Amino acid sequence: MWGKHLSCAKLQAHIAKLRKRNPFWQSVGSQAVQDICQRIEKAYQLFFKHNKKGVRPPGFKKVKKYKSFTLKQAGYKFLGGNRVKIGNRVYQFWKSREIEGTVKTLTIKRTPLGELFMVIVVDDVLNTEIQFKTGKIAGFDFGLKTFLTCSDGSNIKSPQFLKQSLSAIKKASRQHSKKLKGSSNRERARKNLVRKHCCRF
Repeated sequence: MWGKHLSCAKLQAHIAKLRKRNPFWQSVGSQAVQDICQRIEKAYQLFFKHNKKGVRPPGFKKVKKYKSFTLKQAGYKFLGGNRVKIGNRVYQFWKSREIEGTVKTLTIKRTPLGELFMVIVVDDVLNTEIQFKTGKIAGFDFGLKTFLTCSDGSNIKSPQFLKQSLSAIKKASRQHSKKLKGSSNRERARKNLVRKHCCRF
């Protein structure tokens, strides 16, 4: 009510004392503790600024309900062979591209389907040079029937992603409806149906 709370610096100092004698806080990386404190600080600032709009102060929820967490420069280690060590556990991951530059943060995100993604932020300087191919200017017009109409008179048709995957969606929907309600097979079929809807967009 009065715009006062435990500041981020005081909270970090307090947790630093707890880490010396509490095994739980010792299992959490020092950089992860900083991220926790910064999240709480950000939530309080949003509460002070927008409390009249119904924004509430930060609360606490179960670990499995968190959508993401960020590790800065400690708490993880890349072992090679698409393996990463987080805490005391080693995880295998699929690498979509090579990691170039210095790793700054590692974020684990959880989708509504329960799948985990690892987002790596690197510090890399790219020397890009802007090259002019021609001196001409092109224009494009978006439409409903025709996806793109170019200034040179050519047209690009709409890809119609949903129409292309209708047969796969119908098949996945039938498989989902056949499963027993509340069973693990039905949950697996539901996730498969959601993937069929999302994979085209």
